[in-house]
Amino acid sequence: MKEKDLPVVDNVTYFRAEDGRLIGMYVNNNFSDFAAFPPYVKEEKERAFINTAYEVSNINRERDTKAHITPDEYPLQITILNRDPGAVVKAHYHKNYEPFEGQTRHQIMICQRGKAIISVYTIQGDHVGDATLLPGDLILMTEGHRIEFVEPNTKMIEVKQGPIPEHIADEMFVL
Repeated sequence: MKEKDLPVVDNVTYFRAEDGRLIGMYVNNNFSDFAAFPPYVKEEKERAFINTAYEVSNINRERDTKAHITPDEYPLQITILNRDPGAVVKAHYHKNYEPFEGQTRHQIMICQRGKAIISVYTIQGDHVGDATLLPGDLILMTEGHRIEFVEPNTKMIEVKQGPIPEHIADEMFVL
């Protein structure tokens, strides 16, 4: 799935610059539209791979329990899983086959507890939207962002591309 093909669904908000490029993606904790995103499990090749890589009682449930929600070309991939008890993903790893080239490093923030407001910006400093994160919510940011912790004891998980340089001033550009 390419960035231009992202589906419009409930509980997912896309933040875009004026030229249409994706700047951020907010995924509410209530996300449930798995079938709108790959894998679509239509081809026999996909079904054969699922039978090899997973232990699932009903292969057709794959459409209702897994969603690759980020564009294929992104350096950070977000997959949402909501599997049935007893479902198993067999031991595996992911090899790197094509390095991502881009101007910025992508970052994901996940709210574990409390409340935070994430403001999304282009690298030119244009504010394109805000997302209020509550426990279980996440946001993908591909350019600029501001984080405001709203409640006491708010705990966030940050995931971003590495490596991290020795000095933060070498990689963090304030808008």
